[in-house]
Amino acid sequence: MYFRQLKYLVAVVEEGHFGRAASRCNATQPSLSNGIKQLELELGVPIFLRGRGQRLQGLTAEGERVSKWARLIISHCEAMKDEIDGMQGDLHGHLRLGAMSSMSPVLPFVLQMVRARHPNVRIDVKFIGHEAIKVGLDNFTLDVAITYMDTASIGRRNMLPIYTEKLSLLVPDTAEFADRTTISWKEASTLPLGLLRSSAHERHFVDEAFQSAAGMKPQPKIESESILHLMFQVQFTELCTIIPSHFTRMPGLHPGTRALELINPIRSREVGLFWAEAETMMPMAGVMVSIIRKLNKTQELRRMLEDPAISAPLVPARAV
Repeated sequence: MYFRQLKYLVAVVEEGHFGRAASRCNATQPSLSNGIKQLELELGVPIFLRGRGQRLQGLTAEGERVSKWARLIISHCEAMKDEIDGMQGDLHGHLRLGAMSSMSPVLPFVLQMVRARHPNVRIDVKFIGHEAIKVGLDNFTLDVAITYMDTASIGRRNMLPIYTEKLSLLVPDTAEFADRTTISWKEASTLPLGLLRSSAHERHFVDEAFQSAAGMKPQPKIESESILHLMFQVQFTELCTIIPSHFTRMPGLHPGTRALELINPIRSREVGLFWAEAETMMPMAGVMVSIIRKLNKTQELRRMLEDPAISAPLVPARAV
């Protein structure tokens, strides 16, 4: 069994096509197909279901297990190379991070610290949902994830808290809201709203808040998968929307809008870093863990997000 064959296998699974997998692996399609066949012969089981003309139809039950082991072996081999690089003080590699879109304004601050400490590490950020994060951590296509700590869907993981997310109502900066700093969930429920799609995890939390505080389910005038788009709706129309309170500071509010703290009740959730449980921590996960531990010790990020007297920096401080 060759390491190259395992890479071929994972490429075919992820691309769903032998030709695209061959191109990704810088191999000819006959070479890749032969490598897969040799792997099947060596293991004594079919890995792929093939239809007429050898068209790919998916994985067999055995293929599912082989695919999972292949990802694990590849991940550990890459981690070994990363660790050797790190021992030489020159960590290279690919940090793959999954996150919820509501965390996007905070990530530049955190990832600048990673790049300052490890300039040769490439970072790939994927904004995906909870189920995709769980799958990514399970099959080692993600090194770490940043998401809400109150969810059971991520499963059993190592985790570290990062910051507390509170919610605000973004409203047009008009006379109706002049001199106001707070608004209740019940009053917010009477306003014309734009909200994230009902399938979004963040929307479920908002719906629960409206139900418990106002006894109703919101009926938004417009829905979107983009918080940024909803902020533009508030800027240019009569609509209001709900945003994480840290959006008022990072990235900052658009002209013509203002944010009111949502109260009665104040709803908050802890955001944390997740990584797969293992006997040893993978080097790329270790990079993020060390950064978050530093931030937890200094409380620099939490103060920046919560204290209006502290200006969010245009360029984050370098890690030491």
